[in-house]
Amino acid sequence: MYNIDIIKENDSLPGREVALKTAAMHQVLKTPIKGPYDDNLAQVMLGLGCFWGAERLFWKLSGVYTTAVGYAGGYTPNPTYEEVCTGMTGHTEVVLIVYDDKKVSLSSLLDVFWQEHDPTQGLRQGNDRGSQYRSAIYVNNKHDFEVAERSKTQYQKCLSAAGYGKITTELKLDMDFYFAEAYHQQYLDKNPDGYCGLKGTGVTCQTG
Repeated sequence: MYNIDIIKENDSLPGREVALKTAAMHQVLKTPIKGPYDDNLAQVMLGLGCFWGAERLFWKLSGVYTTAVGYAGGYTPNPTYEEVCTGMTGHTEVVLIVYDDKKVSLSSLLDVFWQEHDPTQGLRQGNDRGSQYRSAIYVNNKHDFEVAERSKTQYQKCLSAAGYGKITTELKLDMDFYFAEAYHQQYLDKNPDGYCGLKGTGVTCQTG
């Protein structure tokens, strides 16, 4: 495990009151990136390393209404990419997924999440090292929290059977999401040959 501590709130950067400018529409899905979203749509934030590849992974799934990349799980309001990369904001890179839960369930999204990265690596993903690359699930209601907890428990069983260690994924409720800069949104559609660090363990497991 890459042994770096997450910054404490009193030591974090001050940030700013004004949100960063970002795109209004999804370049691939042609849907609004920012809310408010329709009441029939659900949301989850997932961190699985570099958010460029993570966003592309989920915008391709049926039932997903829109996606956006940003920062969550930290303290600094409206951080910049450069600030997050210092580890001094406490955030991790995440993809916000807005989806129709009648077409795709949270459990199904989490199955993709678990299988497309290594959730046992602590504060890194592969060669991407630092607290901004930690694995994370952030939900906005208790029901989804319980679904995520059960999913984590089940995937741990599958990982353990395959010889992997303990899941280090951070699971939290009601975390703020800050949109990343416009050039990060749908980055791999704009730059098809760009970097994508996603690499799963090879362990498949239905957790729902």
